[in-house]
Amino acid sequence: MMPHRRKREGRTDYRARLKLLKSRLPRLVVRRSIRNITCQVVRYEEKGDKVMVAAESRELSNFGWNFHGANLPAAYLTGLLCAERAKQHKIKEAVLDIGLYQTTPGNRLFSALKGAVDGGLAIPHSEDIFPEPGRLSGKHIAEYAEKLKAENPAKYKKIFSGYLKEKAEPKDMPVTFEETKKKIIERKGEKAKHAKHEEHHETPAHHHAAGHPAQHKEHAEHHASHAAHAKHEHHEKKD
Repeated sequence: MMPHRRKREGRTDYRARLKLLKSRLPRLVVRRSIRNITCQVVRYEEKGDKVMVAAESRELSNFGWNFHGANLPAAYLTGLLCAERAKQHKIKEAVLDIGLYQTTPGNRLFSALKGAVDGGLAIPHSEDIFPEPGRLSGKHIAEYAEKLKAENPAKYKKIFSGYLKEKAEPKDMPVTFEETKKKIIERKGEKAKHAKHEEHHETPAHHHAAGHPAQHKEHAEHHASHAAHAKHEHHEKKD
């Protein structure tokens, strides 16, 4: 018998997946790319996995994070944001799902797990897999940047050009981390995001009173689409 396509392509470990499903708990699915970290709390359903809540590191700018979206601090903050959103849906526990990634202690995936655990999600884990506190906050990056700046300014400007372009000083990363963390916990970024969204899409009543019927349909579809996104409605995730 030919194995499942995802198994042939090396995208799914079905033995590991079966163990996760047997727990009957939602899964905290953590994935990474070059520029982004994604955390999703996923529930198994017969018709396909359903995403209950999700967070991505690209959203962290709403909370004041202006550094790279795929480093250790960003991973932690994304896990924290996902856990805070899980609270709103009364989700209290989950099991970790890191797919086929290597389980190297202290990596970005476990940094995201640490953020989720600190955010209140009860997830089975071992403390020795988490990064050191200084690495979670980006202290190691800030120290390296300052040392490089003193020893080799040209190399410093080259390596951290992306940060400097955005007027983000690497030495400020630990402070920004703590400020972003506080805003996530207080949900300040969520409130600002929704306020900005409502202001941007507010349409005067007289605009709807006149106009072509086709325009009314277009506006209705437009607002329905954004409302669905704002409420983080469930999206099916195919195996």
